[in-house]
Amino acid sequence: MGSSREEARGAVAPSGLVSVVRLPNSWFILCTSRELGRKPLARMLQGAPLVLFRDAQGKPGALADRCPHRNVPLSLGRVVGGQLQCGYHGWRFDTQGQCRAVPGFTGEPEAKSRCALSYATREQEGFVWVYSTPGVEPTHEPYRFPLLDTPGYSTVRRVLRAKGSLHALLENTLDVPHTSFLHGGLFRTEKKRGEIDVVVRRGADSVEAEYVGEPRPEGLVGRLLAPGGGVLKHFDRFLMPSIAQVEYQLGADSHMMVTSAMTPVEDWDTLVYAVVTFRLPLPHWLIKPFITPVALHIFQQDARILEQQTETIRRFGTEAFASTEVDVLGPSILRLMRQADRDRATLPTEVHETRLKMQV
Repeated sequence: MGSSREEARGAVAPSGLVSVVRLPNSWFILCTSRELGRKPLARMLQGAPLVLFRDAQGKPGALADRCPHRNVPLSLGRVVGGQLQCGYHGWRFDTQGQCRAVPGFTGEPEAKSRCALSYATREQEGFVWVYSTPGVEPTHEPYRFPLLDTPGYSTVRRVLRAKGSLHALLENTLDVPHTSFLHGGLFRTEKKRGEIDVVVRRGADSVEAEYVGEPRPEGLVGRLLAPGGGVLKHFDRFLMPSIAQVEYQLGADSHMMVTSAMTPVEDWDTLVYAVVTFRLPLPHWLIKPFITPVALHIFQQDARILEQQTETIRRFGTEAFASTEVDVLGPSILRLMRQADRDRATLPTEVHETRLKMQV
C-alpha cells in the first residue's frame, strides 16, 4: 500500500513514484500587485486554498481560505476597514489572522480558537509573495529579480500557466536538447554544428550550467539576439525553491536574462511569473512587440507537451526517467527539491563542479 501522502499527491497507482514535492519554508508569488485590489483574492498554493487582501495601509495579508467559525470561504467576504469580513456571520480578521470582531457577541473576540491561519507576505517589484509554511516568521526574504532598474535595459513581464508539476516546468525551462525539436526553427535547429563544453556547478540550494563556446543558435530568436553571429555566453540556473533563469550574452551590446519564478498551484498545475530583461543592439521599442508573441508561442508549445506528459504519468500511475549526461539540470533540480520536501539538513556549502560534452 502507498502512503496517504502519495495518494494525496494524485498518483494513480498507490505505489507509483512521481516527482511532485511540497516545499516548506519557501517564498512563492501568489499574484501581481495589480491583481490585489480592494476585494479579497482566492489563490491556491501547493493545494492549500488561501485568500489575499490588503489592510488599511495597503499591506497585503494571506490567510487560509476558511473561516474558523463555520468553514465558509473567507474569499466570499469583503474587506471592511482593512479587515477581512466573512460573508456568512460577519466575523472580521486582520492580516495576522486575529479575529477582531464577532457581530452580536459582547465578549472579547480575540480567543485563539477564533483565529484564522495566517501566512507571511511580502510585496516587492510588483509581486505579492507568500511564505509556504503558515504561522511562522520567515527565515529569509523572497528572491529579487536582477537588472530591473539597470540603465539601458528593458523588461517584459508575463504570467503563464501549464498543467505539469513544478519539477517538470523547471526542467523544461532549463532543458537545451528539446529546443531543437519541439521549437525547431524558432530557437535552435536539429542540425548539429559542433561539440561544446558544459560546466555544471552544484551548490547547497542551486545548480548552474555554463555552456562554453556555444555558437549563436540558428533559429529566429538566436538571430534576433545576435544578428552578426558569434559565440554566446550562456548560463542556465536553478535557484531554490522555484527560480529558473536563462542568461545569454554576446559582447557588450547583447544581453538577455529570462527569469521565471514558478508557483505550484497544485501538484500538476503550475503558474509561471516570467520576467524578461534585455539589452540589444536594436531599438527596444521595435523589439518589445516582437518578443511577446514569439515567447508566448514557444511557451504554448511547451505547455501542450507538458500536459501530455502529465496525462501519461497519470495514466501509468508513475514516472519513468531514463537520463543521459545531456539532461544537464533536471536530476539535480529534483534532488534539491526532494531534499527540501523531506526537510533535511542542507548540503555542504561548497560548490561542486563537473564537465561534460554536448553537441549543439
